[in-house]
Amino acid sequence: MRILRSTSKWYQHLWAALIFFTRLPFWRVYQPPKESYRAVVEFWPLTGWLTGGAMAAILYFGSAIFPYAIVVALAIVVRLLITGALHEDGLADFCDGFGGGTDRERILAIMKDSRIGTYGVLGLTFYFLLLFLALYHLPPATAALTVIAADPFSKMLAGQVVQMMPYARTEAEAKNKVVYRKVSIAGSIALAFQGLLPILPLLFFTDILSAQWHLVVFIPCLVMYFLYLKIWTKLRGYTGDCCGAMFLLVELSVYLTVCAIVYRSTLAA
Repeated sequence: MRILRSTSKWYQHLWAALIFFTRLPFWRVYQPPKESYRAVVEFWPLTGWLTGGAMAAILYFGSAIFPYAIVVALAIVVRLLITGALHEDGLADFCDGFGGGTDRERILAIMKDSRIGTYGVLGLTFYFLLLFLALYHLPPATAALTVIAADPFSKMLAGQVVQMMPYARTEAEAKNKVVYRKVSIAGSIALAFQGLLPILPLLFFTDILSAQWHLVVFIPCLVMYFLYLKIWTKLRGYTGDCCGAMFLLVELSVYLTVCAIVYRSTLAA
C-alpha cells in the first residue's frame, strides 16, 4: 500500500506540473489535488522536455521548409503558446521590480502589479532579441540539440532557488496562491536526472561543444549564482517571478555560450 500511495503522489505531482507550467489542456484529463501544486518544481525540468522538444522539432524540420529566420521566430512563438508566456511574465515583473524598486517592500509591490513598466518592456525586448539572434546564428541541428538541452537544464538550475532561500511572501499573497515546498532527496535526484540527461546528446554529438563542455555547464551555473545573490540581497527570499526570470536568463546564457563557441570555431577554421 505504501508503494501504491507513493506512486499515486508522484503521478499527481507530475500532472500538476504539466498543468501549472503549460497551457495545454491536461486538466481535462486529470485534476490533481491542490497540495500537488506545491511540488511542481520537482517536475519543472520534465516540462522542459516538452517545450524544448517542440522548439527543437520546429528548428530542425522547419528549416527545410521556411527561411531560417522565420523558423526561429516560429519556434519562439510556439513555446510562448505552450507556456502561456508564464516565464516571460515573470521576467517582465522581475525587471520592473528590481529596476524600479529601492527596497524590499517596494520591489515586491511592483512585481505584484499586473501592469508592465519601462524596465519590463526593455527587459523583454533585449531578451527576445538576444534569444532570436543566438538561435539564428546556430546551424539548425546544433540549435535543436541546444534547445533540448538548455530548457530542462536551466529549469533544473532555477529550481535550486527553492532550496536556497525561503519564499518572500506569504501563501495568501502569492500570485498563484502556491508556495513551492522544499525538494526531498529523492526529488533532488529526480530533478538532476531530468535536467542533466537531455544535455548529454549536445555534448556527445557535437565535436566543438564536447571539447568545451565545461563552459556550456559552468557559465549558466555562474549566471544562476549571481542572480541568486541579487535576489537574496534585495528580497531575502524568492517569488514565482524570480524563478521564471532566473530560468529564462540562465537558459539564454546557455544559448549565448554555445553561440560564442561555435562562432570562435568558425573564425579559427
